[in-house]
Amino acid sequence: MTALDTNVLVRIITNDDSAQAARAAAFLRAQERVFIPKTVLLELEWVLRSAYRIGPMTIASALHNVRRVSNVEIEDEAAVTQALEWYEHGMDFADALHVATAGRERRFATFDNRLRRKVRQLGAGELAEM
Repeated sequence: MTALDTNVLVRIITNDDSAQAARAAAFLRAQERVFIPKTVLLELEWVLRSAYRIGPMTIASALHNVRRVSNVEIEDEAAVTQALEWYEHGMDFADALHVATAGRERRFATFDNRLRRKVRQLGAGELAEM
């Protein structure tokens, strides 16, 4: 199994370099299975948002599309899926992934008041009092 780097997915999603996008898509199709670490998805969201100025709903759609590719295996897919749901409801993707990865069986400690409000609003987990 081959693990993908962020730039491979960026090429496919943005088609900003058509030659590399075609190579990346052909490579992905030729693999029996590919693995995408959740850190790659974290970086992918950041690159699409900050460098390409793509909005959250378009990014969420792109991330869902990546998850649906038949030969793709996502690290900790349940946490990624949960993080995407919270992201679609206004939580920052990195924060959502942190909280989802921590799981509901752990309290989450943060000084970020905006995140604390979102966790409460979405029922995303239990917060540690600090």
